[in-house]
Amino acid sequence: MATRPPVIHQIVRNQQATIKPPINVNISAVEDYYVYDRHGGRFLFKDLYKDKKTIIIFVRNFLCYACKEYVEDLAKIPSSLLTDAGVRLVLIGQSSHAHIQSFCSLTEYRHEMYVDPERHIYKKLGMKRGESATHSASRSPHVKSSLLFGSARSIWRAMTSPAFDFQGDPHQQGGALIAGPGSEVHFAHFDMNRLDHMPINWLLQLAGIQTVDFSDQPRIIDV
Repeated sequence: MATRPPVIHQIVRNQQATIKPPINVNISAVEDYYVYDRHGGRFLFKDLYKDKKTIIIFVRNFLCYACKEYVEDLAKIPSSLLTDAGVRLVLIGQSSHAHIQSFCSLTEYRHEMYVDPERHIYKKLGMKRGESATHSASRSPHVKSSLLFGSARSIWRAMTSPAFDFQGDPHQQGGALIAGPGSEVHFAHFDMNRLDHMPINWLLQLAGIQTVDFSDQPRIIDV
């Protein structure tokens, strides 16, 4: 019996709430690339989603203020919510694995996290390098700081870190996938700029998970 092709949509949050045509995400092309955990242990990328549905979020460099504030909200998702839904949440950065622990401590993120230090997966999937304007740029629900204040704090963190570096390519954009079990991709979004993250509750709903109140403490909202 013929199998149905995966549902893969690139969603753009503009004023008309339109949806672009499906984009081509060939996850099979990156399944054998390695990602690294905070201890330097390496894992095949496909191991992250082969057994269950997984929300995979690719972030920019760890000094990016927008990424920091986005991940602070990801940290508010209760682990029990993911466990009950049978869904994994995985964050991937593009720095050395040595920066994972400090970034998790800074953001209080306690879910799974890995890095792709050479950006092999970012490049192969076609994630953007550089920034383009979008209507969503001024309306990210997860980024609270202004460009000026956020950038100043990012520079200060770089200057005061033990190793002065950008903790990843500062021009690389991220994205989000929902994949698995197996090589099926249910959803894909590639960021156009630092503020173009997918709203977290959109991702949760697309993965079949109840949404969360990010205004203060984690609170499940019945939908």
